[in-house]
Amino acid sequence: MEKPPLPFWETLAKRITADTGQTFDLAGHGEARGGCINRAAVVSARDGRRYFVKLNDVALLAMFAAEAEGLRDLARTQAVRVPQPVCTGSAEGQAFLVLEYLELSGDHKRAQEMLGCQLAAMHRVMHSRFGWRRDNTIGSTPQTNHWNDDWIEFYRERRLRFQFELAAKRGKTRLQALGEQLLERLPAFFATYRPVASLLHGDLWSGNAGATRAGEPVIFDPAVYFGDREADLAMTELFGGFTPRFYRAYRDAWPLDSGYEVRKTLYNLYHVLNHFNLFGGGYGTQAERMMQQLLSELR
Repeated sequence: MEKPPLPFWETLAKRITADTGQTFDLAGHGEARGGCINRAAVVSARDGRRYFVKLNDVALLAMFAAEAEGLRDLARTQAVRVPQPVCTGSAEGQAFLVLEYLELSGDHKRAQEMLGCQLAAMHRVMHSRFGWRRDNTIGSTPQTNHWNDDWIEFYRERRLRFQFELAAKRGKTRLQALGEQLLERLPAFFATYRPVASLLHGDLWSGNAGATRAGEPVIFDPAVYFGDREADLAMTELFGGFTPRFYRAYRDAWPLDSGYEVRKTLYNLYHVLNHFNLFGGGYGTQAERMMQQLLSELR
């Protein structure tokens, strides 16, 4: 992705001015550490104000608009800190999302106990149905969120089957074959468990959580929808980085069903499939192993 030219930054400054009602006199901009999907920058004004900016191709503007809407939903819970969205838009062929700049300490272990409590409180914000009012993305993959009264059907059709179909287009027919077996038997994992529709972050791995210098937990880069809270907890375990204090605090605030230990693999399968569809490599083999493990639980 090419670096935006100077006119882009001038247009961005005008948008910040319009949306904040306070003149943003651009003093400079610089690259910031970002993920593997977007570029990131920090813009600063002469009065010292700073904002974090996410950048991508103009064709992905809707992705940023959905992310901003998701952040607003999370913020309205008043359960956990998120960066406040300022504006979204496009200029010079670039889509952008401007966010509140939060200086993170890089070491959020001390804040994890608080985050466990706060996440449980966020999950207690519920809806009568599963899904969300608009589609969004998981990484850069489309994530469909059409409302559904039935969690099993929602997770089967809007999450797993969608990823299996993408994998088949990449030539991974083995994944598709195992997937069909798993999808057919999905209700067995919920024989004694009835999920409620909790507000979820949706992509809660350790890279999307941190803490301010004051020790306040922060979560960001969401893929929001209403779903089983176990899906958020499972994602925290997929790549590690969350401490035992985090899990104890969450369970103390809202205990988990015993079947979670099996279902967490089912929920993380969605993310591993998505990683395969985005990046390829060994994620396909990992997904196969996960499905074989899940199917073995039903024998």
